[in-house]
Amino acid sequence: MLNLFLSEPNWKDDDSAEMRMSLLNKLESVIWSLMASGGRSEARLWLCNTIAGITSITPNHQRELFIDLLRSKPLKKRLATQLLHMIFDNRPQRAGSIIAKRSYVLRKFFKGNPTRISQWFSKTVSGLGQGQGALSQFAFVNRDNCWEELEWKGKHGQSPAVVATKPHYFLDLDVQQTVENFLENVPEFWSSNEFSESLKGGEILFIDRNFFVLYFLDLMYKEDARDVWEVTNEFLEEEQFSSLCKHLLITLEESDLCEFLKMLHKHVKPRVECKDPMDSSYLFEVVVSKCRDCGCFDQILLLNAVFNYGRQLLRLLRDEGAPEDQAKLQDIVYEICAIPGNENSMAPIIKGGSKLKIIEAFKLMGLQSWVLFYSLSEKCQTLQSWESLFIDNAISFRKYDKYSFLHGNEAAEEGGSDLDYRASKKIKQRKKSSRRKRRRDFDYDDNELLDFDTTTIRLDVHSTAGSWLLSLDGYSASWNSADLPEYLSKYCLSRWIKWTVEQGDY
Repeated sequence: MLNLFLSEPNWKDDDSAEMRMSLLNKLESVIWSLMASGGRSEARLWLCNTIAGITSITPNHQRELFIDLLRSKPLKKRLATQLLHMIFDNRPQRAGSIIAKRSYVLRKFFKGNPTRISQWFSKTVSGLGQGQGALSQFAFVNRDNCWEELEWKGKHGQSPAVVATKPHYFLDLDVQQTVENFLENVPEFWSSNEFSESLKGGEILFIDRNFFVLYFLDLMYKEDARDVWEVTNEFLEEEQFSSLCKHLLITLEESDLCEFLKMLHKHVKPRVECKDPMDSSYLFEVVVSKCRDCGCFDQILLLNAVFNYGRQLLRLLRDEGAPEDQAKLQDIVYEICAIPGNENSMAPIIKGGSKLKIIEAFKLMGLQSWVLFYSLSEKCQTLQSWESLFIDNAISFRKYDKYSFLHGNEAAEEGGSDLDYRASKKIKQRKKSSRRKRRRDFDYDDNELLDFDTTTIRLDVHSTAGSWLLSLDGYSASWNSADLPEYLSKYCLSRWIKWTVEQGDY
């Protein structure tokens, strides 16, 4: 019998508890030895995705979290760089308005760089581009001072009077030479309203993104520019927390990611009760809310892996581990499952009051839930094995058959407990036997009828893969053998953590 520990312990001491904790710690060491070769980076990505799924962070708190990181020492320039890329992509106008206030700096940006000049000042398919439009407007308004700096592609130039009536003549400008003339002889253009207005949309950012990222980094950290930090604050408050985490957390060093989790502790406020054990971030959210210190980074990576990525962890271990290492892992799992004892075998971990820190207790619960996932994936391969597991752990179930419409009066009911199901099984078998006897009295010559009967049999055989409605979730969803290991292991974990939080002994 595989004990799922679904009944709350009576909190009495159990001799098997020490053995269980010892084996779970040994399991942790084996998992890490298998993950060491290539699984750490993947485990980091899992952690970032889990944090991104946390839903109780308010916009104000998420802004505070990331601003504190950006302001912390040593400077987080990789983080700031990634954030600037997000602002450029999602709010280019905000960044463009900052550049527009400092348009004079672009004189240096364009000087000696024909490619940049061509990209910004050349005409577009629809006519004058933003850069050339600004140049033309400025030239016409200030024609008395700079008209002679305009270079034309034709044999002769155009006068202001002609261009006033035919503004499309500006398309005949030799833009490259004209801009170079302005760079040398018309410095006032680069701080003019015309040029500044052309920059506010932010399109200039994409001519040379790296240049502007470095420029903004200097504004943030060297000049401590107020308007840059205001735009940063606004963006961090408006953007989705999940998006910020997925794009930004991957840039952090492990020590900084640990620090982020410590800061997160102050702000997470998980729901009172988990309504969906498959919610991959909820239980981790509870852990963070209860732990001021999440311990070493390895511990956090492992805890998240066994909490939320049991299926992926098993795949990783099978892909990365040598056969002898995998055999060792399997032996430890079997030893844990074979430990004699009752519900109190988990009590010292759940209750607390021992030398365990709460983060270590959560980790052990996660390892035990992963042991269940591993065992269920390996052992439960038939209808009988699953239904035996349900009965042994006092889980009521209802058989669910999506092909019931093919069986007419024989349709499987979606009501009744496991006892109802077993009691009615013999009656259904007798009816089936009677029908088969009647069937033999007919001579089927119709090939279509024969084909349909064969299909019915084939579908009925396929349906023995089985799916069930379970009392655990009020019979609200059907679960098949592919999803049950993950669902049951997470359901058990959520119950253990609920008891731990209710006990409050840690």
